[in-house]
Parts: sequence; structure tokens; C-alpha cells
Amino acid sequence: MSFTTIPKQPSTIVSYFRVGRLLHYSLVLFVMEAWIYGVQLMKAIQSGKVVWIIFWIGFFLFSFLHIFLVIMDGWSRFQNYKRAKDQFYVHGFNRRIANTYIGSKCQRNAAIVAAQELGIGQEIRDYYEKMNVKWYHFVPYFMIKDPLFIIRKNFWSRTFLEKNYQSKFDYKQLQLELSA
Repeated sequence: MSFTTIPKQPSTIVSYFRVGRLLHYSLVLFVMEAWIYGVQLMKAIQSGKVVWIIFWIGFFLFSFLHIFLVIMDGWSRFQNYKRAKDQFYVHGFNRRIANTYIGSKCQRNAAIVAAQELGIGQEIRDYYEKMNVKWYHFVPYFMIKDPLFIIRKNFWSRTFLEKNYQSKFDYKQLQLELSA
């Protein structure tokens, strides 16, 4: 498929924040949580009560670890976005491409943002609606199908360790060329 025009392209940082919108909200919450739990941990250390120290260490480590997991997840979703944008640019809207990103809310969001930036966002939203994907489907489908997902290599590589993807096109330049 060849596009005769594409919408004005946002900066990379704007796209990054649009793609990981939900993850960035989560990041703020985990930072606030870690700070609150850290304050409670310091109070417990000052009081010298071992039970409370262990209790607050657990909560602090949980939140602190999630800060890094959310950052890595956001980076991985941005790699999905760049790949999806290239795929949609080359092939136009395609169900097979859309299905690649249907598994989780964050992956769907990456594909939707990529499609929107090419002017075909409504097509992918309509397709996901037709596939009975609801706005409140936050839990990734693979987590429901496979309760042991956390020990699977595929989970870790696709969720947090997605390889860096270099976009094959300069969309800002393409947008300028196609609008001229």
C-alpha cells in the first residue's frame, strides 16, 4: 500500500509518551509508593522493631522493583510501536499485523498510536472492537491462558527485553514530501 499523505508527525518524545501513557502513570504511582514505603521503613529502622522492618522492606522492594519493570515495559512497547508503524506504512491496515499486538492493552496501544500517526487509527480501533476487545481489558490475555507465564522465557523477552528496533523510514521527512 502506498500512502498519498500522512498526518503531521509528532516528535519522538511525544510518541513515546503516547505509547506508554498507562505505563507512565503506573511509574508515577510506583515512585510515590516506594517513597511512602521508604519513609515507613526508615521509621521502622529508627524504632528497631524487626517485624516492622521486614514488613516495610517487602513493600519497599516490591514498589522499587516495579519502577524498573515499568520503565523496561515502556521501552519495549516503544519498540513495538516503531515496528508496527513500519509494518502499517508498508502494508496499510492489515489484520495479521493488528493481531500481533492484540495480546495486551499496552501492545494494542502501541499499535493504535502507530496507526493513528499514519491516519489509519480508526481502522485498527474498529478491528479491535470487532474482535471483542474492550477498553477495560488491561490484563494481558496470555496471563489468563497461562498462569505460569512468569517462568516463561517468552514473557520476559516480549515484556521487558524487546530488542531495539530501528525504524526503516523517516516519517517526518515522508510527511513533508507527501504534503508537497
